[in-house]
Amino acid sequence: MARPLRPAYPGAIYHITVRGVERRRLFMDDRDREGFLGLLADVVARFEWRCHAYCLMTNHFHLVVETPLGNVSAGMKQLNGVYAQAFNRRHGRRGHLYEDRFHTTLVETEAHLLELTRYVPTNPVRARLCRAPGQWRWSSYAATAGDAPAPRFLTVDWTLAQFAARPERARVRYRLFVAEGLRVATFSPGTSQTTPSGGSVSAAENSWSCHATSSAITAPSLPTSEPP
Repeated sequence: MARPLRPAYPGAIYHITVRGVERRRLFMDDRDREGFLGLLADVVARFEWRCHAYCLMTNHFHLVVETPLGNVSAGMKQLNGVYAQAFNRRHGRRGHLYEDRFHTTLVETEAHLLELTRYVPTNPVRARLCRAPGQWRWSSYAATAGDAPAPRFLTVDWTLAQFAARPERARVRYRLFVAEGLRVATFSPGTSQTTPSGGSVSAAENSWSCHATSSAITAPSLPTSEPP
């Protein structure tokens, strides 16, 4: 059966997830992660993407990318293909590395995009891989929060502009926004939170176990634990 076509058009923004086949590890060590980020930088430059957020876990990874040229499939084919070859060669293995090509959720509102800029880098905290998002080297959090230099492939301007005109103040507010998201994740349905723009969304809408949609600030269902 032919695979369904993915929605692709100039300027589209996607939350992309890729999982290892049979939920096996995609990254065995820091060298794998460093190699992957180098490949990601090349793909972002070659395909003229804008990467708003990322997080490398153990058996899956997240990307939030904007595709001005409408070329998400071509870029992911390059990224996944080259990385799989390098991973198999380095670890002496053969066969498929990924569970599927990749999963995409089309981001259709700015509220959804903003929520993803904190949902994606807080995955390691919710998976109990670290106590705070800034402790995980392999996400966009530290660069967006101003605690580390931004890698060449990461775009932080849009995210910070949602909080304040001055970068220093915007970073402080972003840190608070992320911390609030982790706190709200433990709320019972029916409680509410305030968004940076002053609006309110219910904890049920903002729950980490909800599926992402284009009309609400939500996040997709993903593994809550990782292999050691």
